[in-house]
Amino acid sequence: MAARKEKRAARSLGKNGDSARQELDTKLREVLQSRANANSLFDILEYLESENKDDVLAAIRTCAKLFEALLEKGELYIGNLPAEDEALPDSLSAEDKYKIWMRHRYNSCVSCLGEQLHTASSQVQELALCMLMKFIQLEGRFPLESAIWKDGYRFPRHLLKLVIDGLLQEEKDCSAVILRFQEFLEYDDIRYYTMSVVIERIAQVYQNNKETLPSIFLNNVFGLLSSINMPQDDKLSNFLVAQKEKVDEWKPAKLMEHKKIFERVWMGFLKHKLSVSLYKKVLLILHESILPHMTKPTLMIDFLTVAYDVGGAISLLALNGLFILIHQHNLEYPDFYKKLYSLLDPSVFHVKYRARFFHLANLFLSSTHLPVYLVAAFAKRLSRLSLTAPPQCLIMIIPFICNLIRRHPACRPLIHRPSAEADLASDPFIMEEKDPAKSCALESSLWELEALQNHYYPNVLRAANVISRALSTQESDISELLELSAYEVGELGITILTKSLCCRFLVTNSS
Repeated sequence: MAARKEKRAARSLGKNGDSARQELDTKLREVLQSRANANSLFDILEYLESENKDDVLAAIRTCAKLFEALLEKGELYIGNLPAEDEALPDSLSAEDKYKIWMRHRYNSCVSCLGEQLHTASSQVQELALCMLMKFIQLEGRFPLESAIWKDGYRFPRHLLKLVIDGLLQEEKDCSAVILRFQEFLEYDDIRYYTMSVVIERIAQVYQNNKETLPSIFLNNVFGLLSSINMPQDDKLSNFLVAQKEKVDEWKPAKLMEHKKIFERVWMGFLKHKLSVSLYKKVLLILHESILPHMTKPTLMIDFLTVAYDVGGAISLLALNGLFILIHQHNLEYPDFYKKLYSLLDPSVFHVKYRARFFHLANLFLSSTHLPVYLVAAFAKRLSRLSLTAPPQCLIMIIPFICNLIRRHPACRPLIHRPSAEADLASDPFIMEEKDPAKSCALESSLWELEALQNHYYPNVLRAANVISRALSTQESDISELLELSAYEVGELGITILTKSLCCRFLVTNSS
């Protein structure tokens, strides 16, 4: 082995990329032309371990051509492969001994490709990945196992496991090569077996790290799982490994089996402790990319309720998933509205998930069967918060409050009650109360909105003036207001002011 390393190092120093490629092409022709030149294969494999990136890339391409040809010609041993250091029985023919030897060389090539997934060069990683996936396809066409695997037919699962181990490393960010792997996840068999192998990989790393998972590893797992696009059609037929047998009982050909393994892999991942940033990433895609593809979405109840109780941005993001479970799967959450009420604090106007939060809050408060004290508490708390909210939020908050009152006419006294003496001292509303039932909101008034009629932004002033007139029954569409930025609010104010000045100019000139 030492002699080989010295020889390889000498090649790395003494040959340029062109000469290395020429030698590899020569060795390839020699091996394919005659079995007498089989030992030239060692020279090709040595280049796979070169320190020169270009040599490795050339060697990978050469190995791909070589073993594709050997597999097609049936030059590799089929069946249970004896160990390389095991003495072969005399009863074996020279043909079988040659094929066993060549099969071991193929396994050495595969192992080297697996090691190259751990290199620093992304170019080498990607090519090694593509060649391993090519070998998966070839072994499917020309199986090296004589027996049919249970539920797997002739799918070379061991090769995919080598790939997944390279993608889910514990100390290295593999996002680039995972991105390259996404194209293979479009194949139904690759998608199914990938999820199956990921479950095993998580268990293996968990055991090796004494029941803790490294953060880099968890990020790699999330990157891979979030790349999976689940199929919609019940009939799956897009396979990388073509199956000659009847596939009716083959699990990768069934949508329900995909959903079962999808559910298992996500539940196995989410039971581990996640960082705050990873928590947010999961919650951002949960309602669209995870829950709809689970056979039992209610299994996410514990995860979502824990997330909802965390507070801050994580609680806001958990609302999407909870909304689906409450409205589509009859989840009971007794303190849901109390928790939603507690999320209304000054910080809610400054998080980047603000639009999503108010969109969902609007949906949760859309039911006309909510108790009037609850709706009044939300309207009043938002009114109080509006005194210190930025202008771009006020454009959305005021119509939001007015919509609440339109849906629940019993709350109209909040805007019609005399407010001449209203101030922080005399207002019965208890801002610090966490229970909306005890906040005394119904005994108060929305004097804060009247105060906003003196706001310096013209469009905020106009929105606040709505309460001085009789509220219409038609709700305001706030969907376009949810994402307004400070710049857009300023532009809107300038537009309104310009129109007003133009109207005055026209009236003055006409008179």
